[in-house]
Amino acid sequence: MSSKGGGTALSRRNYRLAVDTDKPKVTGIVNEKLLSDYLHVVFPPSSKQSLSSASFRKTLTFQDLAAHLERLLSEGEPAEDDPAAEGRLGPSTVVLDHTTGFEGLLFVDDDLLGVIGHSNFSSIRATTCVFKGKWIYEVLISSQGLMQIGWCTLDCRFNQEEGVGDTPDSYAYDGNRVRKWNVTTTNYGKSWAAGDIVSCLIDLDEGTITFYLNGQSLGIAFSNIKMGPGIAYFPAISLSFKESVAFNFGSRPLRYPFQYQLSDPPTADLLKANRLLGYIKNVLSTTIDTQEGKLVEKDIGEWQLQGDPTVLVTLAHIFNYFAPLMCKVYLVEDVLMNFLLSILEGGGSVEEHPLIQQLLDLFWLLMEDYEVNECLKQLMMSLLRAYRFSPIIPDLGFQIHYLRLTTAILRHEKSRKYLLSNSLRRFLNGDTFDVLRSVVFFYIKTPLRVKEAGLEELIPTTWWPTRFDKEGKDERDPREESAEERLRRRAYERGCQRLKKRIEVVEELQIQILRLMLNSKDKGTGEASRYIFLNKFRKFLQENASNRGNPTVLCPPEYMVCFLHRLIAAVRSYWDEGKRKIPGTVPSEEAYVPPQLFYNGKVDYFDLQRLGGLLSHLKKTLKDDLASKANIIIDPAEIQATSMDDLDEDEESGAAQRPSGATAMGGALARPSWLSSPTLGRANRFLSTAAVSLMTPRRPLVPPEKVKVRTLTVEQRTEEDIEGSHGNDGLLLGRPPEESDHTITEKSLLEILDGIVMMYNLSVHQQLGKMVVVSDDVHEYAVALKDTEEKIARCPSKRPDILEELQKSQKVFAEKLNHLSRRLAWINAAIYSKEKMLDVYWLLRVCIRTIEHADATGSLFAFTPEFYLNVAMNSYSALKNYFSPSNCMEELPGYEDTLTQLAAILAKHFADPRIVGTDIKDSLMQALASYVCYPQSLRAVERIPEEQRVAMMRNLLAPYEQRPWAQTNWILVRLWRGCGFGYRYTRLPHLLKTKPEDANLPSLQKPCPSLLLQRHMAELLGQDKDMAASFLNSVLNQLNWAFSEFIGMIQEIQQAAERPERNFVDTRQLKVCATCFDLSVSLLRVLEMTVTLVPEIFLDWTRPSAELLLRRLAQLLNQVLNRVTAERNLFDRVVNLRLPGLESVDHYPILVAVTGILVRILVDGERQGVSRAAAVLLSDPCFQLHSIQHLLGESEPAVAGAPPAPSERKHFSLHAYTDYISTEEKRKVEQMLAFLTEESKQAAASAAPTSEEDLCPICYAHPISAVFKPCSHKSCKACINQHLMNNKDCFFCKATITGVEDYSKPLLS
Repeated sequence: MSSKGGGTALSRRNYRLAVDTDKPKVTGIVNEKLLSDYLHVVFPPSSKQSLSSASFRKTLTFQDLAAHLERLLSEGEPAEDDPAAEGRLGPSTVVLDHTTGFEGLLFVDDDLLGVIGHSNFSSIRATTCVFKGKWIYEVLISSQGLMQIGWCTLDCRFNQEEGVGDTPDSYAYDGNRVRKWNVTTTNYGKSWAAGDIVSCLIDLDEGTITFYLNGQSLGIAFSNIKMGPGIAYFPAISLSFKESVAFNFGSRPLRYPFQYQLSDPPTADLLKANRLLGYIKNVLSTTIDTQEGKLVEKDIGEWQLQGDPTVLVTLAHIFNYFAPLMCKVYLVEDVLMNFLLSILEGGGSVEEHPLIQQLLDLFWLLMEDYEVNECLKQLMMSLLRAYRFSPIIPDLGFQIHYLRLTTAILRHEKSRKYLLSNSLRRFLNGDTFDVLRSVVFFYIKTPLRVKEAGLEELIPTTWWPTRFDKEGKDERDPREESAEERLRRRAYERGCQRLKKRIEVVEELQIQILRLMLNSKDKGTGEASRYIFLNKFRKFLQENASNRGNPTVLCPPEYMVCFLHRLIAAVRSYWDEGKRKIPGTVPSEEAYVPPQLFYNGKVDYFDLQRLGGLLSHLKKTLKDDLASKANIIIDPAEIQATSMDDLDEDEESGAAQRPSGATAMGGALARPSWLSSPTLGRANRFLSTAAVSLMTPRRPLVPPEKVKVRTLTVEQRTEEDIEGSHGNDGLLLGRPPEESDHTITEKSLLEILDGIVMMYNLSVHQQLGKMVVVSDDVHEYAVALKDTEEKIARCPSKRPDILEELQKSQKVFAEKLNHLSRRLAWINAAIYSKEKMLDVYWLLRVCIRTIEHADATGSLFAFTPEFYLNVAMNSYSALKNYFSPSNCMEELPGYEDTLTQLAAILAKHFADPRIVGTDIKDSLMQALASYVCYPQSLRAVERIPEEQRVAMMRNLLAPYEQRPWAQTNWILVRLWRGCGFGYRYTRLPHLLKTKPEDANLPSLQKPCPSLLLQRHMAELLGQDKDMAASFLNSVLNQLNWAFSEFIGMIQEIQQAAERPERNFVDTRQLKVCATCFDLSVSLLRVLEMTVTLVPEIFLDWTRPSAELLLRRLAQLLNQVLNRVTAERNLFDRVVNLRLPGLESVDHYPILVAVTGILVRILVDGERQGVSRAAAVLLSDPCFQLHSIQHLLGESEPAVAGAPPAPSERKHFSLHAYTDYISTEEKRKVEQMLAFLTEESKQAAASAAPTSEEDLCPICYAHPISAVFKPCSHKSCKACINQHLMNNKDCFFCKATITGVEDYSKPLLS
């Protein structure tokens, strides 16, 4: 590149256009006079020069243009010795001091301006300090957590607990806690949010420090700060773990300009750049009319690069000076970006402004490659910063402005591909954090301060629900609204629609940007944009999915949510365009990911878990199935090599040197270097090392020819690797026979779709759940406001003091609701809109179809990544819990069919042996448990094929050992809830007056029993006697364990509560105690369900285990009753403590469950069964009639000599629960009590005394009735039967028992 000045032969791009004044027509250069006039118009004199000066009158040619341009640019340059830095010490280019000026662990960006905290509380200061005058710097807030920003002196010493503002000579503002800090702290300023800009101004003439938030002063924070000799202040910050900011000391234009910036602006370069830009504008607005021999002015927007030599040589001279300046970030942002933005200010679509495309052509033509690359990179980063840190205004004008320019730049093919390959990876794979670390262009930030965002003007009328039922749930019946409420609601909805339309404009621009990146037809300048994007996108997913990655480079989840929705829209538009061009392909409504992507090694899933376990294990165990079903062969030598790689974790580099052992066409194949890529996870390295080949079934008599199929690293893949060609199936290699051979869509779109599903699993679902908190806050404040208004109405006129306090609370609640309702409007428009709901619903259906297709492959289903099942469950949960009730699920297209399909997946796979992961199996079980709580989803379960329903119930009735039985039990309970004795409640009676809980919790849904599934359960237990015995035996075992644990824990709790020195109970212990109680109640309900549906299991003694099960049942029921109903017992005392965490522990749930079982076997059964049940119950030594009397409130008879119970004591009685216990149920309890009273009297009268020698030596409760073979030891039948269920050894001699015979005592002679 030539230096400034210098002759006509320009070395930039080798422009050598000779000037021959004798033959102007031949060279294409205009005649001398016209050329001189043109050059004088393009390069006018500065304002200081006289228009009549000799230099202006002189004829200009290209030969003396360089010198002329040099003179013009040198005029007005500031003096070198301008004392601009008075009052400042340190380098003129201010950065963060990463060598000595920090405390704790920090990540500092390459430009030494961005910083991320990586320890508890890290601090860092700048390299330059100030001691006189006014100075300011800006901090771009990237995360809104705990940070203290301000100034400190060199003497300040920070540590992991104390930072800026915590020492005497440091001063800080904390927008997270809305406070200012200087050893002590007081309230100050406003809360900040990610995307805000804090300006820190220190006035060392007046001794004050002032902070600004987005250009608005927060007032003087500190006055009379310490000043004097030896006192100088450094910009400084302290920030907690993972919090991040970017500083701007003046190396870039300040977003809110002040004249006191720390770094000196490049004044001389700014002057030159603006002059040169003016010359470029003159070229664009001036046309040479060679026919008329004159110059013509025209609109700058109409200019086109047509190859006119005069124009090109003129521009080449300008770019000789302009190009180097455009490599500097300050000039790019202040000069170039503002100029390009001005081109688009006229409005209209981006396509109506082709000048930007022409200018980019000009840049690539006249600038060196490294210059245009650096210019584009700085331009894009400036746009990113401007977009992210622009304030929210009602019409989102700033965001739209910057997105339009981004779109215009990306419409230029060569620039787009360069940015995709280089700079744009910064917002895709997070390798920079000076301004952002993620997909910022697709994010729409949510304003925390609605007033500044203009939402008060956009939504002048606010509204929130005002009607709630007795359980705190919102009642949304429009018919009950008053006229005023209806008007408010409609005005609020109109405001929400206005806001939504503004947001949709931004979203449409973001989708346009993604469509440009996903262009697969722009192959004129190399590889198409889509394939560049796809490789970067996969890298982005890998970094966010890897637990070993740096947590500071992960994409923030709020960005991921927006990116997901825009990507879905862009992918679906291209998908449907392909459908219109190729009618046989699948429409996007029926999109799915083919199962071969999961096992053919073409797509890297990093180290993500598969349904069947580790990938290396699956490749070894299922290699035969891969060969037979998918025509994929795995070389055993490769499997062995991979196993060694997995074992040797520390020898990553050594693994790359091992011989591969793969053979291809009879020759040894050395392991290529790409197999040792560090980007591949250890578990996934198998894909890279396994020899994956296609079989050729047409030649069965010869060994199959092996064709090496490589898993390329992300950067190495090409369009052919993805789309395939000439018989190569690309991503769809290894199609199983169950999969159709018709074209689905472009294969690249399938991989992007797979990535979208992964994105949802990584962080989108969690973020959707977090944003619901605003809706929850609205609900809580609305309930509080309604409660306050009711108290005001009841407040007596004699208490004006109380009335005044209530009115203050009412005002606070109303103001908070006004603020929150406007924020909620934004969130509903940007995150929970109908369109976003349809995106998540589409994703749910994609996952369902993908799982169905993968399931059809049989054993190869194990290769499916776990996240597909997770996304299927979580997306349904989001639709149900996050998007409703603002959007109705029932209105979704094909909603019922989708529910049924998901029900079939949950019913089949919760006990699928192909799924080995404990976490995913638990998730499936929990999802099924939640599914059966809601009427619509329960009906969907009932709609699946009968064979699948029966199989599901059979799996649910498997014994409760060696598996997570608690969730299974909850499922059975929910199928029964609504049918049991007193089991029609939503919330327990004693909890109705407590604070309302989340109405969407499965446990708070109204009962919806399934008679169909109950019938299946009855049939299975009735027909399979062995399964019934093992199932009920396990239920009884778990009940015995759960209730015993509960009793043991409440004993410890009672003891801890009675200790005078420490009245404290561990919250975890309370939680475990409540869980054991809830488990006991649910197990009792399952027993009630069983004894109601299949009473013969207990009462038909022709069944081998019936008598034993009945005796065990009676024993446990008596144990529960005695523990719970005894006067002044332990249970009573703990319940009366009302400890937080034990809210569910009460008499009602457990006693009505026991009562339901007793009523069923003692009242509702056949006569013979009732007699057997009564006999067994009464023969149990633990039976106490007063426990049954307690159910109806009849107290235990007083013991002689005992003090009488206090008269004010309130006894439990079913009569007190008129809303929960029906009259018929109470009548049955009374009938049962009368029956047992009579039976116990008869039993007592007829009972013959039994000698101790005749009692069972095990339990001492029943007479001896069985003798063991061959050892002849004796016990009662109940004891030996129960023992033989788990052990075959004799109680006494440990001999193996081969048989049990009845025993009756011989009569005395």
